Amino acid sequence: MIRLLTIAAAAVLLPSNAWAELCPGNPHALGTERTLTVDARTMPRIGHKEFAGSLPLRDKELVLTFDDGPWPGTTPKVLDALKHECVKAAFFLIGRSAAEYPALARREVAEGHTVGHHTHSHALLNRLPIAAAEAQIDRGIEEDELALYGRRSREPSTPFFRFPGFASTPALLDQLRSRNIVVFGADVWASDWNPMTPDQELQLILARIERVNHGIVLFHDTKAQTARMLPAFLRALKKGGYHIVQAVPSAPRIAVSQKR
Repeated sequence: MIRLLTIAAAAVLLPSNAWAELCPGNPHALGTERTLTVDARTMPRIGHKEFAGSLPLRDKELVLTFDDGPWPGTTPKVLDALKHECVKAAFFLIGRSAAEYPALARREVAEGHTVGHHTHSHALLNRLPIAAAEAQIDRGIEEDELALYGRRSREPSTPFFRFPGFASTPALLDQLRSRNIVVFGADVWASDWNPMTPDQELQLILARIERVNHGIVLFHDTKAQTARMLPAFLRALKKGGYHIVQAVPSAPRIAVSQKR
């Protein structure tokens, strides 16, 4: 794993003509342009779909994010597509899915992706009493931590969180900020919760990205149409001159272990 993470770290520092060496099966890989450190003290809430501010990205820079996994029918295909293009993304896990499919969650970490949290069961937290909403957040983090690192903890190793359905409340936002947990929204999404073909989704998200120019992109790695669309999407980003940025935390909370 150390070797994988070293390669991933080095990749963001290399010029585009070095991708042939890092991606021997794909000399024209899109790659990951750079990493961007995100800290709750300076960026507690990000994404213009929900909040006033977002990540400080340059023109044509995108952060790719995936919600609701891991899911065995689709997450491996998403990971395969990202690996083929040497692209690093962020995954926001459902705790009960991470508990059921821990090997998939660990694969995301092993391949250098950022892995955050998305509650235990995808409950809409603004519809719950605050104690129940807090329990959803904490149980999700605990299950994710156990699946990823072999230890149960309410302190997330990667302090990134996304509300299901963006259903936040002021009280919950304040609590997460007090715990130094960054809340991710999005700047653009593919609406992949709606039925559509992979080509329809591709055309929709490319048009939306062109309008916003840069930002956090939201997909769902549980959706078959997204998994099928992703290789063509990544190729289209390369052709269109877009660059991928990986959002990472300022420092890990615990020592990472892959042992179970």
